[in-house]
This record gives sequence, C-alpha cells and structure tokens, in this order.
Amino acid sequence: MRHVLPILACSLLLAACGSHQGNPGPSSAASAPVAATNTAADSHQAATATSSAAATSSPAAASTAAAAASAPAASGTAAPGNGVSPGPTPAELAKAQAIYQRGLGKWTEGKQYFAITPPQPKATDTSKVEVTEVFSFGCPFCNEFHKVVDNIAKALPSYAKMEYLPASFNPLENWPVYQRAFFAAQTLGLARKSYDAVFNATWKSGELATYNLGGRGLKPRSDWPKIGDFARFYAKNYGVNAKQFIAVANSFSVNLKMKRADELIKAYGVASTPTFVVNGMYRFDFASAGGVAQANELAQWLAAKAALNK
Repeated sequence: MRHVLPILACSLLLAACGSHQGNPGPSSAASAPVAATNTAADSHQAATATSSAAATSSPAAASTAAAAASAPAASGTAAPGNGVSPGPTPAELAKAQAIYQRGLGKWTEGKQYFAITPPQPKATDTSKVEVTEVFSFGCPFCNEFHKVVDNIAKALPSYAKMEYLPASFNPLENWPVYQRAFFAAQTLGLARKSYDAVFNATWKSGELATYNLGGRGLKPRSDWPKIGDFARFYAKNYGVNAKQFIAVANSFSVNLKMKRADELIKAYGVASTPTFVVNGMYRFDFASAGGVAQANELAQWLAAKAALNK
C-alpha cells in the first residue's frame, strides 16, 4: 500500500512520485512518444507498457489529431479568434528570451526533461504556451502536490497557462470515474472552480474517496465513489441538477474527451502522475527536475523555450 506522504518529507515523496505508476525516470525515458496502457494496475504493468509501445507514436498522433478535430477543447479554453491573443507580444518574447538565457546550461534534455518526438498536439486550443499537468484526483501524490502545482501555475509568465489533463490508466484505484467527473464538470464550466474542492472531498472529508482515509488502504470496490456520488457533490456545492450532471458525464462529448485524453497521455509518454507536458513538446516531473523549486523554474524555462520555438 502506498501512503500519502507529507510535502516536507521531500526526498521520500519525490521517490514515491517517481514510482507511483512506473515512471521510466532519467535512465529509460526515450524521446519518442510511448503508450502507457489504460489497464495498468501497478508499477510493473505501467513500466511494461511504456517500454513495449514505443513504436506506436505515429498512430497515436494521428488518432489524437483526428479526435482533436471533433472534440471540444480539453479545458474549455476559447479558440483563437474569440478574443484570445494570437501569441506572445514583443514584450513577452523579450521576457521569454531573458528566462531562456538564464537557464542555458542548467537544464539537460534526457535528464531533467524529455523531448516528445515527434511533437504532439496541445491538450487544449489555447493560443498561449500550454503547461499541462497530467494528474488524477485519485492519485495520492497528485493530492499531496496539488497546492504546489497551483503555485507553479501562478508563477508562469503571462504568455503561458497551466492546463489539466486527467488520466485513467490506473482503474484499480478508480481513476476512470475521476476522469469522467472532471470532464463533466468541465463541460458545465465548473472544472477549475471545483478543482481544489474535489481533491478535498477525495482526501480530506472522504466524500469522494476511493482510499480509506488514515492510510488504511483501498475501500471495498462496492464502496468506491460512482458518477452519481459526483453528481450529488456538484448538486450540493455548485447547484447543478444531479440528473443533468449524470447525463453530461455519460454523453458522447465526454466520452470523446476521455478517449482523446487517453490517446494524448499515451502519445506524451506519460507513465506516472503528476507529470508536466509543455506545448506537447517536452515532459518532466518533480523527480526528474530535482525537486519542487527546480520544477517551478524548469516549467518557466521550458515555457520560454517553447515560446521562442527553440
């Protein structure tokens, strides 16, 4: 059983984060997109999927692009031309250049971060540089770090934006239902507003918990939260009609978003959570970056690198 560890125990938590879903880590992080299986039950299965699917990058990219053409944006952001600026301003590019120059020589591809080759689509249609956290509300390490991720998001320069892509590749910890609930909330315009609240309901109050709180392992499967429990949560806290929430959660649109998210996560080569992906071009996590402070700095440097097309 994995335990939720305090943030202050940084070195132990970083090691746990790296092994939660079989993160390949610096020693085996190939640059080509790889496919993490959607039925990964433990670290061994996730690592096996990562190493065995390296040859699937082209089909994954093609499938992702096809889904992107018909699916709503994964985070509900406005499309370019609807009031969103077309890209960084000259002043923002100057800032990006300064950030990029400061980090030259400090960050090494294949060590602190990994190139995604060929580059993949963004998770959303934002015109900004996209820093995407691949996460699950059911992941104890995502919960432990989600306030840290909030701070990374706030520290990003104005030409970059944090987005969130829920994973489903650990069904033995009930991740698919958390993914479905996220996209239902997103469709209803509540994903960002309820982001912290869902973590709290999963790991503090236990209202949406799959784990027994207090480090006592998983609940019996019959007691795992179902989409109806999320519907009642959103009805109670956000005034959503519970039947409407369930209908949206089971809609074709949400099913398509879930399919596209799974394909993108495979194409990005993500095998553990939380993992960050910058503009579909680079990925890293807290362990590869070397810690929380380093991850914050690396996110800004990779965002600058992407903004400058370096």
